[in-house]
Amino acid sequence: MSPGRAGNLLASLPARLDAELFETLLQRGGVRIERIVSQGQSSPAEGWYDQAEHEWVLVLQGAGRLEFEDGRVLAMGPGDWVDIPARVKHRVAWTNPDQATVWLAVFWAA
Repeated sequence: MSPGRAGNLLASLPARLDAELFETLLQRGGVRIERIVSQGQSSPAEGWYDQAEHEWVLVLQGAGRLEFEDGRVLAMGPGDWVDIPARVKHRVAWTNPDQATVWLAVFWAA
């Protein structure tokens, strides 16, 4: 059996972004893996992610802050990860405007 797709998560990063870039890298057996690239973007102040899926997020490069509906703010940099259970409302409060922030997100059914 030959290997499936391959790539580099830090390759082909855009020079500037007008909006966050979401790329599905793999979707199989109820699991979805995405690369998300941000540069100065944040969620709208009134917008919360309220997902039916669990999400595990890792910062590979750059920096960002996640805010949770309960008021907790989590600063994240390279190597930092968080497990966000389904239906836990959260948002991207800040991402570094001077460097691409690369997130690896894994989603699976609740």
